[in-house]
Amino acid sequence: MRLVETLKNIWKIEDLRKKLLVTILYVVIYRLGSFVVIPGIDPEALSALQSQTEGGLLALVDMFSGGAFSHASIFALGIMPYISASIVMQLAAIIVPSMQKLQREGESGRRKINQWTRYLTVLILLLQAPAYLMNLSSQLAATGAQLPAGFWFQAYATIILAGGSMFVLWLGERITDKGIGNGISFIILVGIIARLPQALSAEFLFRLNSAAGGMVAFLAEIVFLLFVSAGAILLVQGTRKVPVQYAKRIVGNKQFGGARQYIPLKVNAANVMPIIFAQAIMFIPISVMNMARVGEGSAFVRAFTDNTSFWYNFTFAVLILLFTYFYTAITINPTQMAEDLKRNNGFIPGIKPGKQTRDYIDTIMDRITLPGAFFLAIVAILPAFAELLGISAGFAQFFGGTSLLILVGVVLDTLQQLESHLLMRHYDGLLKSGRIKGRSGSVSAY
Repeated sequence: MRLVETLKNIWKIEDLRKKLLVTILYVVIYRLGSFVVIPGIDPEALSALQSQTEGGLLALVDMFSGGAFSHASIFALGIMPYISASIVMQLAAIIVPSMQKLQREGESGRRKINQWTRYLTVLILLLQAPAYLMNLSSQLAATGAQLPAGFWFQAYATIILAGGSMFVLWLGERITDKGIGNGISFIILVGIIARLPQALSAEFLFRLNSAAGGMVAFLAEIVFLLFVSAGAILLVQGTRKVPVQYAKRIVGNKQFGGARQYIPLKVNAANVMPIIFAQAIMFIPISVMNMARVGEGSAFVRAFTDNTSFWYNFTFAVLILLFTYFYTAITINPTQMAEDLKRNNGFIPGIKPGKQTRDYIDTIMDRITLPGAFFLAIVAILPAFAELLGISAGFAQFFGGTSLLILVGVVLDTLQQLESHLLMRHYDGLLKSGRIKGRSGSVSAY
């Protein structure tokens, strides 16, 4: 079989074999740490926290952490604080002139920005860890349990949570340096996949032990999941190739340029960021109302706490459309692209360099962003439709949303790196039909 032959070829390459073993080692360490509960907390009393993370933004955080959030693990805060810090620094690089200057300085500027991102991560952790402990305390109080009282517990638990999150970041960086794929993205991927076997087995047993379609319904769900995954792959890989011609230059006896290349403009340039932003915005009013103790009988509260309601999904989809345009506008700079082309003696055939090139790229981005935004909104609300069709909430999360897009993107990136190693050693690639196309960027850079 071709799969067995490919696995043998992967194992034959010593460098690739070491990278895979190192990646597996770090993943095992991460998963073991996800089950180590913060000292002083009774693991048996955490059922309230686990029920709280069945929906909303906390469900997303718990999925990214591989269940560590709901288990009050030392890795409970996971990699999300670093992602939040990365987003803040990315936005600051667009607004603050000094940050823009650092970005243009190349490798030294990137190292400086990475250092500041880590400092900001620590600051976010020192704010999030006490908030996590306060939420945990209120949830345990509802079940009759309680956290250890006193300043010292709060102090050492905050240090442990912050240290655990920074250790997860260190593991991700080691995977990037010594293993396969982007480590930060891979850590999130592991957290998402860790929830899949439990959700799949629970759905299988539910269908097997009920009259709701039985095995036929379960097989139909799997087929539907495959179609949704194929659609997500199209969304991640979809690009509009803009042809670019470079002028010929003669240096000595050699000719440079003259070749035609392409600028790949992504249909979904914003990746999963619009979904994350929209989920955060949807979570804010409900949190405020909960703190203000607005009654659950309120129609607004009922509509926006039920992720299967019409108004929840309509508002969610509209926010995704708006954030897709916003994030695409701040990350894709047609003016800079036109200037870079002009500086490198490149031009788009039939388009004058400078302002016309900028307007041409801007027009293309407007045209491809609209269908990309609609497709992203559909993928984001698919879990709600899956629940309405009778699929359990845990399994429905894999039918769309952030988890599916990250899973598809990171798997494609990792497979592309494996294929590159194979082709570099003159082995066949992973696919007989053609090469695997990954996505540009990583989760940590969203």
